[in-house]
Amino acid sequence: MTDPRANPAAFLRRLFDRAVEVADPMRSLAAHLPPRPAGRVVVIGAGKASARMAEAVESAWGPCEGLVITRYGYARPCRGVQIVEAAHPVPDAAGAQATLRMLSLLEGLDQGDFVLALISGGASALLCAPVQGVTLAEKQAVNAALLASGAPIGQMNLVRKHLSRVKGGQLAAAAFPARMLALMISDVPGDDPAFIGSGPTVGDLSTPTDARAVLDRWGIAVPASISRALQGNSGVVPPGDPRLSRVENRVIAAPAQSLQAAADLARAAGCAVEILGDALEGEARDIAADHARLALDRQAARRPGDPPLVILSGGELTVTRRGDGVGGPNAEYCLALAVALDGAHGIHALACDTDGVDGAAEVAGAVIGPGTLSRVPPGQARQALDDNDAHRFFAGLGAGIVTGPTLTNVNDFRATLIA
Repeated sequence: MTDPRANPAAFLRRLFDRAVEVADPMRSLAAHLPPRPAGRVVVIGAGKASARMAEAVESAWGPCEGLVITRYGYARPCRGVQIVEAAHPVPDAAGAQATLRMLSLLEGLDQGDFVLALISGGASALLCAPVQGVTLAEKQAVNAALLASGAPIGQMNLVRKHLSRVKGGQLAAAAFPARMLALMISDVPGDDPAFIGSGPTVGDLSTPTDARAVLDRWGIAVPASISRALQGNSGVVPPGDPRLSRVENRVIAAPAQSLQAAADLARAAGCAVEILGDALEGEARDIAADHARLALDRQAARRPGDPPLVILSGGELTVTRRGDGVGGPNAEYCLALAVALDGAHGIHALACDTDGVDGAAEVAGAVIGPGTLSRVPPGQARQALDDNDAHRFFAGLGAGIVTGPTLTNVNDFRATLIA
């Protein structure tokens, strides 16, 4: 591999591509499949990686009965499993209708039947069945408000569970008494199956009172119907419920594996590597300021002859939208990092979402270097940051990274090169 300092942006992009590659379900899923069970087999799933997961299942098992819901543009050719495309991150009617069909598919299964559930990031929006008395439009409004609030993903998913008829173990309960194996690709800090896609196959101990507390904490105003729904009992299934006794949940790909693959590639190129963790959370601009200080400290400590240093991290950052921009956390992180570094020599960075979609933008993220701010008028970068308009800023520089559908999702990937 060529010296990373020869083309830092291309090198950082290679690290990101490697992180995505190892999370491809066609590489990771088959090892977790048992032999195809005798009797009826039903494949269900939801998420940005779910269609690719179904494709991998049929490569191993042949055509299967089933239904999977994925994001628009993320469908894959399957011979038996039906693939439905729907909206993300705010649900739409296509996702709601497909979810009802999925529940119908699970009706009447018995002990001899087998359900394979394929769950990945994005399932929270794509699996949409509002509780009784709540309309799709009201659910959409709450989703959009949560996304703009800056609330961590775990808090958002807690609310989603108690406004849903499928999340928080309810999808698995609908399949009982059939046996179920749920294979998951994690996009949440900590890889807790209860939070991947809002845990449709995993029991949960939270309560509607907890959901109301989240809405209050983040200042989310809700209509009377949602207030009423959160005053009574929820359908969320507790972990010890007998309806979950025949479910096995298994995470088959996670951010840590992708970070390690990128680290191995960086070391092979002669770099030293520092991994900050795969579960970082917080406001994108605040984490960027912390990482800028760290990069400058590491740069100041360097001695002649030291190898280039790559600093890696994963997790899920958030953006509290105050301006009129799209507000993707990876692009906002890069813009805030460029502002904080202020042209510091020899420091380059990339931040991208491994699913190819940064927030609601059809852009994975961005890449910056010492010359980023010098290419725009003074104050423009700071104004774009104030407006949460990082994507337009980087598009004007040709520094946005567009991958198209990656067919997987193991959360955000960040790499800083100190060359």
